[in-house]
Amino acid sequence: MSSFLFQFLFLSLHTPILDFSCCFYHPKNTYFPQQKPKSPSSVMPKSNRIVTPLLFFLISTTFTYNCLVFASPVPEQSLKRPDPLRHFKPYNGVYDIRNRHYWASAAFTGIHGYAVAGIWFLFGLGFGSYLILKNLFGSCFRIVNYPHSFYIATFSLVVLFTLLAIIASSFVFAASKSSQKRANRLVDTVFGAASDASGAMRRVINSLVDMQALLRPYDPQTCNLLNVTSHRLRRESLLIKDFVAKTKHPSHEAVEILYSTTVAVVTINLMLLVAALVLLILHWYPGIMVIIFCCWILTTLSWILTGFDYFFQTFARDTCSALVKFEENPDDSSLRFIHPCASPSDSNNLLVQIGKTVHNFISQANTKLTELKAVLGIQEGNEDTLGFQEICDPFASAPNYVYAPQNCHKDAIPIGDLPNILSRFTCYKGNSSEECLVDGRFLPEASYVMAEAYSHSIQDLINVFPDLLSLTQCTSVKQAFSDIVVRQCKPFKTSVRMLWSSALSLSLIMTVLVSLWVAKTCRDRHRSFAKFSIVPKPV
Repeated sequence: MSSFLFQFLFLSLHTPILDFSCCFYHPKNTYFPQQKPKSPSSVMPKSNRIVTPLLFFLISTTFTYNCLVFASPVPEQSLKRPDPLRHFKPYNGVYDIRNRHYWASAAFTGIHGYAVAGIWFLFGLGFGSYLILKNLFGSCFRIVNYPHSFYIATFSLVVLFTLLAIIASSFVFAASKSSQKRANRLVDTVFGAASDASGAMRRVINSLVDMQALLRPYDPQTCNLLNVTSHRLRRESLLIKDFVAKTKHPSHEAVEILYSTTVAVVTINLMLLVAALVLLILHWYPGIMVIIFCCWILTTLSWILTGFDYFFQTFARDTCSALVKFEENPDDSSLRFIHPCASPSDSNNLLVQIGKTVHNFISQANTKLTELKAVLGIQEGNEDTLGFQEICDPFASAPNYVYAPQNCHKDAIPIGDLPNILSRFTCYKGNSSEECLVDGRFLPEASYVMAEAYSHSIQDLINVFPDLLSLTQCTSVKQAFSDIVVRQCKPFKTSVRMLWSSALSLSLIMTVLVSLWVAKTCRDRHRSFAKFSIVPKPV
């Protein structure tokens, strides 16, 4: 009974008009139904009905946006900032990390730090030259007597600003570590989405290669199309991997360089602060002059870092704003990731077409299976005779053909497992017709091989459908961007803002403190102090 079922099921999927009499044994005929051999051209419409929607889908999604960076031709509100590369004319572009004018305009937002650093450095050169010339020509500062309270107040100010500098340095350490951690997490999230997209492409490519091998004997033309598409996808995947390899490491390096430079400057500055306080108490002025010189340079670097931190804050704000706009309206955003996302309408139509093709194919098989059960008198609940109840259809019915593999019956088998069952009823070339007749092996080997090819091709298409769905809907990108917007943007911007504000505070405090050191050193240098004394000896 089961042998008649599988013969009926297989032939019904490949024969437009099925003669029921061909399924039964007649003494004058061979056991196998006489079928006209199918040429490749006669098989092609069947395979094209399955594969062509996939080809159109892949080609349209792969080459809709051929970009490797954040960029978009969609008009968006421009960022009006001075662009140093265009003689400080306004930069009227959008957020675009491949555009050097965007980077120049964003970096220019930290001009307050760079400008103060330049002024402070030039003032130091001028003041240092003045002191050197004054000493060379033998002149000295006029000695003025001040009350003891003045010396106590001056020393108290030095101690106060030293403590403030130490506190500000602690905040810089904490904010720098926090911003480094959050920046690296954001970079990993973004490039993780790119890696996921590349992995999905790679799985699609592997499925296309498998389908080529299966369909080559029956449909060479479709195999050629699959080959072209797989090569194009492979090229896109390599471009994504190359972009990730070239960009991810430099991004982490930039974050690490900013963090390491900040930590190095602040650490050295802290050591010099403590040393300066000790030397002021000991009144060892040569050492104090060396520390003033070093701290002057470090204060200059601190102002430069303050400018860079503000630039970092600007970039963080721009990035999160672009991500929020992408969340609100992906089609009207300046943010395009290294990902071939198709337009929603086209991709949805193609996905529906693929779902419809697979659904109709499996539904036809299950319908024939039900009809044959009725003809053969198999009662409901006795499907164990066949080894399975139905073929799993992972797609819902019309009109949307939603992919829902969880709806399959527990006793249903994947269509890819159908050849395993058909093999028990296949008459191979090594068996004689009499042996096959006795064993109930009614299916010709050529028909079994063709059934295996189509079954596995459809199963490959079903297996890769989640990846196709992810690629068309940009799932990895949207999930990554949503995670950044919801969970990462606010703490990231807060940590970067804290880094800039603490660096600004440290720079201001060090500017005042170094000025106090210079004033105190010039005033106290020619006076006599006892060790650990704040007030000079009476003259």
